[in-house]
Amino acid sequence: MEYFIGIDIGTTGAKTVVIDNEGKVVSTATVEYPLYTPKPNWAEQNPEDWWQATVKSIKKVLRTSRIGGENVKSVGLTGQMHGLVLLDRENKVLRPCILWCDQRNDEECRYATEKIGEEKLYKILCNPILTGFTLGKLLWVGKNEPQIYEKINKVLLPKDYIRFKLTGEYATEVSDASGMLLLDVPRRQWAKEILDIFSIPIEWLPKCYESPEITGYITKEVAKITGLKEGTPVVGGGGDQAAQAVGSGIVKTGLVSVTLGTSGVVFAHTDEVKIDPQGRIHSFCHAIPHRWHVMGVMLSAGGSLRWFRDRFCQEEVKIARKKKTDPYQIMTDGASTIPAGSDGLLFLPYLTGERTPHADPYAKGVFLGISLLHTKSHFTRAILEGVAFGLRDSFEILNELGIPVHQVRISGGGARSELWKQIIADVLGVELVTINVTEGAAYGAAILSTVGAKFYSSVEEAAEKMIKITGKTSPNTEKNNFYTELYQQYKLLYKLLKDTFFNLHKIISG
Repeated sequence: MEYFIGIDIGTTGAKTVVIDNEGKVVSTATVEYPLYTPKPNWAEQNPEDWWQATVKSIKKVLRTSRIGGENVKSVGLTGQMHGLVLLDRENKVLRPCILWCDQRNDEECRYATEKIGEEKLYKILCNPILTGFTLGKLLWVGKNEPQIYEKINKVLLPKDYIRFKLTGEYATEVSDASGMLLLDVPRRQWAKEILDIFSIPIEWLPKCYESPEITGYITKEVAKITGLKEGTPVVGGGGDQAAQAVGSGIVKTGLVSVTLGTSGVVFAHTDEVKIDPQGRIHSFCHAIPHRWHVMGVMLSAGGSLRWFRDRFCQEEVKIARKKKTDPYQIMTDGASTIPAGSDGLLFLPYLTGERTPHADPYAKGVFLGISLLHTKSHFTRAILEGVAFGLRDSFEILNELGIPVHQVRISGGGARSELWKQIIADVLGVELVTINVTEGAAYGAAILSTVGAKFYSSVEEAAEKMIKITGKTSPNTEKNNFYTELYQQYKLLYKLLKDTFFNLHKIISG
């Protein structure tokens, strides 16, 4: 039996998973680390926290699996996208990493959009310039922290900092690099024309590989502290969404995934570059060589339900503790007693701004239609439905772009809720399927490593061998018709409130 490792540098923790060559998960471990918000709309982490958590998680899976580091054939990396890690000439981290969810660089994004121009923007980068992406963060540092900017020697993404620590190599791969807005997405190489516009030296950027390619090898020092074998190959891996898609088997046209984590992601495989001229949906390189994907991202999907649990459902948390069950189960049990449409209560899930279909860092969450009739369970169901409507926004764009949807695979923490899956199936009007894998992006990174190690000849072959359908949720036609009417009202809310969101931001921020 052969063994492979996938490592995911997530927003909440580092997750390491060991799989065998048949795709069975042998061991998994997650080590958490903090997120810092020194100012409103800021989000940062310490890259050293990632590294310490990675070492601990590797050691733990090797210990619990009892396979020994010498039996691990290769390692794949994935992680949160877009984060800005800056190193000086001595490879010291210059400042905390500015994360994907940080919203501080709106002015820089506007400046960059004007500087590049719309024609080049979509021809080369295939995406609008948004606050979540890396370019705006780098420009913000140049403007606001020039003493740090002048010391930059390398610009890395989160997973690629861990790659450097594991191998000593500066490297990335095309799927994660796509979200930096420094990559020529159709040509799958650094966009020198864009770099020149902003006087960004190409030497700052790591070498860019295809995702299954070997990018380096475990060093002697790392072997000593982790238990891995010196010389174990480390492949490119993928940005968390591309790796998640590989781990869900989204490896050919017609397959679409819905990932219900903190964010909500709709991911569709394409054989060629597909660009939304309105910039509502992202077009990136896939983790499969010479393939691409389109991706819609809503920033607060499961995050909306978690916010509601933490702020308003302490009673449910206590009940769950007594019953030794999940608080979300208590919450959704209550929501299941509420009729579709939540008796007229609508929820706009923009708690941390939004990305798809409205690239607006100032958007906010809204409950509309509150009456004396409504209970806490109504609010819970309205959140479940509001997130489903947000996902439908992305499916409407896929339809406009002519991207076929033959099968939708759902995963993530939210997919554990039967009620939520049924609501999403009813809102979208499509059948949802679940698969035999629940380890997400780390699993996809491990699959990519099997290809780098030449155990499988392609990502498609590996996914076909390892991933199986385990369940189905069919839509209710009557409820789909009802939800379609409600969705039309949901779509009006942002248009009506857009200016109000921005005006509130100006008033509150002074």
